[in-house]
Amino acid sequence: MKNKKALILFALLGIFFSDALIAQYGYGNRYGNRYGRQRSTIPQAQTPPKEEEALTAEQIVDEQMPSITEALELNPFEEAVVRTTLVKSIQQRIELSILQLEPNKMKEELEKIRDTQDEELKAGLPEDKYFAFVELQENQFRAKKKKSKKKKKKKKSKE
Repeated sequence: MKNKKALILFALLGIFFSDALIAQYGYGNRYGNRYGRQRSTIPQAQTPPKEEEALTAEQIVDEQMPSITEALELNPFEEAVVRTTLVKSIQQRIELSILQLEPNKMKEELEKIRDTQDEELKAGLPEDKYFAFVELQENQFRAKKKKSKKKKKKKKSKE
């Protein structure tokens, strides 16, 4: 009788603690697999590489402003004028590119945007800085670096 009670007690304890023993053995797989970590039967989807988002007008201007400010030696007011004008014109160009107009019409609109940008800059900047900005813009904001390289070459040749 005592042996039967002890046997039943051990059997019940074994049943109650079997889940804890299985949890120790199997790694707690989310699919309820009791036999350790195995491959899932659900195929993994290939994630496409993330496309870089297009820069906003403000981000583009933020990248260019340090070189413009350094090249033209702008004071804070002139810097603000150039910044707002560039943000406005670049935003208009982005909107035009989204519209995807005919080539002739696109060219006309881009010329209008450039003309209004030039007028605003001419009104907000002194003449010498305006012409320096136009020259800088024609050289795609790289004029300062090219001049400094030429000066270094001249200095080396003089020595």
